[in-house]
Amino acid sequence: MNPHSDSAFELPPPEPGERRTIPGAIAPRYNPNERRALSVCTVLAVVAVLWIAHPVAIGLFLGTLGAFTLQPLYRRLHGRVRSRFDWAALTCTLLAGVTLLGGAAIFFWLVVSRGVAVATALPRSLAAGGGLEVLTRPLARVLPRLHVSPAELSTRLGESAGTVAAHATAIAGAVAATAFNALLGLVFALITLHFTLLHWSALTVRLENMLPLHPRHTHALFDEFRKVGRTVLAGTVITGVVQGVLAGIGFALTGVPEAALLGAMTAAASLLPGVGTLIIWVPAGVYLILTHHPGRGFAELIWGAVLVGLVSDYVIRPKLVGSGAEMPTLLTFVALFGGVEAFGVIGLLLGPVLMALALAVLRIYELESVHRRARISHL
Repeated sequence: MNPHSDSAFELPPPEPGERRTIPGAIAPRYNPNERRALSVCTVLAVVAVLWIAHPVAIGLFLGTLGAFTLQPLYRRLHGRVRSRFDWAALTCTLLAGVTLLGGAAIFFWLVVSRGVAVATALPRSLAAGGGLEVLTRPLARVLPRLHVSPAELSTRLGESAGTVAAHATAIAGAVAATAFNALLGLVFALITLHFTLLHWSALTVRLENMLPLHPRHTHALFDEFRKVGRTVLAGTVITGVVQGVLAGIGFALTGVPEAALLGAMTAAASLLPGVGTLIIWVPAGVYLILTHHPGRGFAELIWGAVLVGLVSDYVIRPKLVGSGAEMPTLLTFVALFGGVEAFGVIGLLLGPVLMALALAVLRIYELESVHRRARISHL
């Protein structure tokens, strides 16, 4: 326990099902009107806190999930380093900060800088003598049968490529404009991560006393929140990074142009439910086959299917997530698609967390109903 932390968070963790009291607290007697008034004030206080925290809510949420993910490392370091200052929490926070800043810088440099360069060069690549002209040749042989001239197709492809280039430049400007907000969110995420690592046990004690549920139910809900938070962050983000790295290596080995850019795009595409990384490495393999490199093309398709797909999803992801943390496939898709529709991109993380907590509440209600019926049957 950290002797320099706030004394308001110095309670030891309780046993499951045990209701703890705050030392020195007085238990006054309220009449019903006072109790209702206090409940209303409490609800208003919670609403006020949520309203004030809303602008930085994403940073707070991501920082909490990051703390859950780093808890095993924090406990290991905390057990080895004994001092008046909690160096374990600071080490985990600095490690997370360096990793996030470095990863974000590399990702945005690849996607924004290289992506804009590739999109700008796309019209020249599709023109006669360009590197992608080979992709339009099969169409040129079929178009006369469809009463479409190759010149018209070339013009339309050039116009579309120019539109893509213009949009890419606009997207790059939007990313640069939002860099400050992203940096502010990162700062709040790191502060939240450090705070959660230090005070999570004490916070759960206080919330078990405050919430109108049995302590064992509150404990189960917070345990589910911690478990699914670690699952979502590790299983989604870290596995996506691993898939991007493996895909980039495959692109480089088989000679696909812009291997690093496509690797970063593969990491981003891994967040998409269903198709995921297929939309990147399958076209890359087809491109190699169409450009008269069938051996490298099939090698890329096999690499993507085995390492990027099967190994990442069925070996690496279970190792990071652990067992017993899965929800039914149907509800997983509902949580992902519904989360994106309701909350935007952050819904890819928030949707599964809310769905898992809802399932935990339903399981608790089911167990209580079974126990209540069993007690009634014994009367």
